[in-house]
Amino acid sequence: MQNIRIVKRPAYAVDSVDNALRILLLLQERQWLRIADAARELGVAPSTAHRLMSTLVFRGFALQDDQRRYTAGPSLAAGPAQRQVRGLVAAARPHLEALAAQTRETVNLVERVGAAVRFLFTAEGPQLLRVGDRTGTVLPARTSSGGLAALAALPDAVVAQLYTGRGAQLGGQGLTPAELADLRGELAGIRERGYSLNLGRTEPEIAAVGTALALPERPGTLAVTLSAPISRAAALELPETVAALHATCAALRHELAP
Repeated sequence: MQNIRIVKRPAYAVDSVDNALRILLLLQERQWLRIADAARELGVAPSTAHRLMSTLVFRGFALQDDQRRYTAGPSLAAGPAQRQVRGLVAAARPHLEALAAQTRETVNLVERVGAAVRFLFTAEGPQLLRVGDRTGTVLPARTSSGGLAALAALPDAVVAQLYTGRGAQLGGQGLTPAELADLRGELAGIRERGYSLNLGRTEPEIAAVGTALALPERPGTLAVTLSAPISRAAALELPETVAALHATCAALRHELAP
């Protein structure tokens, strides 16, 4: 007779860990998950579910889309998409680390997903006072340097649809005509200048510049950014710093070209 071992819940289970693991299972089972759904399934307050989900997003196990729904992130997802992200990061890493060493500031590879951006990889600069690792962080695209750089690589009509369509309205990302006009003006300035600039818009003490990593198969999707304490903001716009950022993106385009 075959021995069947029944796995029981351990008496020493840590509730927060158990709840996080249960969210991971829900993300695997469902196409998407809202905070209210997770809270109901776990029997916890929405604020507790939000804290758990935010931690999973930070570690790459979950990703928030432009409708504020959560899906399986790159650390959880399997298959071709996950392999593609890992391959992208592996190819980009030496270039990003070289740029961090050259500029002495923190470098990020970001991916735009709808109206949000996700940090795929961070190479921290060597300075004692520096911006830390942002891998897994999700920010609104229109307020972050990487998101603005990626949006500037898109036609205005696509940007308008992104922020005025039904999905944008349901997800709380919709813009008024005046706000959309301001965004279009900012994107036009980025195209003319050749880089985006963020002075404390996402975090008051941090400045960043970014430029799109234009790949034919992923237009308006990827960007590389340099971030620093806001006290060193002026150094990010020095011609030699911007030139190094552009050179890194050019090298990455060449390496990633099919």
